[in-house]
This record gives sequence, C-alpha cells and structure tokens, in this order.
Amino acid sequence: MVKLRLKRCGRKQRAIYRIVAIDVRSRREGRDLRKVGFYDPIKNQTYLNVPAILYFLEKGAQPTGTVYDISRKAEILKELRITH
Repeated sequence: MVKLRLKRCGRKQRAIYRIVAIDVRSRREGRDLRKVGFYDPIKNQTYLNVPAILYFLEKGAQPTGTVYDISRKAEILKELRITH
C-alpha cells in the first residue's frame, strides 16, 4: 500500500519536510516512490505538485493526517471528495 506522507530533511532545529509517495513498510527516511511537494513549517510555505498528488490518490494512496490537512488547505481534495 502507498501513502502520501512527510519525509524529514534539513538540519537540526530547522526541519523541512518533503511530501512523498512511499510504501507503507518503509522508514520515514526510506526510499520514496516520488516526491510530490514540500512543506516548511517555520516559514509556513508549501509547494504541491497537484497532478502527481491526484495521480497517486486516484490509484488508492492514502494521505497521512498532516498531508491531508495540507492538501485540504490547498483545496486539492475537493475534486476527489476524499474524507480522512
């Protein structure tokens, strides 16, 4: 099963997260299938590759809670009507 979840990057006390499509059994820093965006909680910036996210969601990928909230704020999930 594939999930859309956060992958931690950056340095100590200055985390930046990549939003990736990854196998459920992989570790947080494990090998991802594809990078679909990033999230910077300190600057409160996000970049989302919308076509890639919609592709994985249509194939059955499940977003984690945080990725779901980020996508909901960007109004991506209105097209697919996904509930968490």
